[in-house]
Amino acid sequence: MLFYRKLGRDTSARRALFRSILTSFFAYERIETTEAKAKELSGLADRMITLAKRGDLHARRQVLSYLMDEEVVKKLFEQIAPKYTDRQGGYTRIMKLGPRRGDAAPMAIIELV
Repeated sequence: MLFYRKLGRDTSARRALFRSILTSFFAYERIETTEAKAKELSGLADRMITLAKRGDLHARRQVLSYLMDEEVVKKLFEQIAPKYTDRQGGYTRIMKLGPRRGDAAPMAIIELV
């Protein structure tokens, strides 16, 4: 996957971070994170949902190579993707929350539409 924001990490750490966040996002369908991570996660989530809408074996294996939990992949293909069959994109919503108390990082909630 192509990332546009480096987030102060090297490539492997950034990839691991987004794999973990994306798995949690599909498990809970809504997470709270920083704005920069949410904006980057939105594109990744849209790509995974588009693959899940295809529904074939190759798409499932592509998603499995990125997400870390088979139960989450099953949920993505059986529950989440069918809700968006008539939608062409824009599966996520980002709502800004304000600064985090500890370091004043701008926070946001990202959720499925």
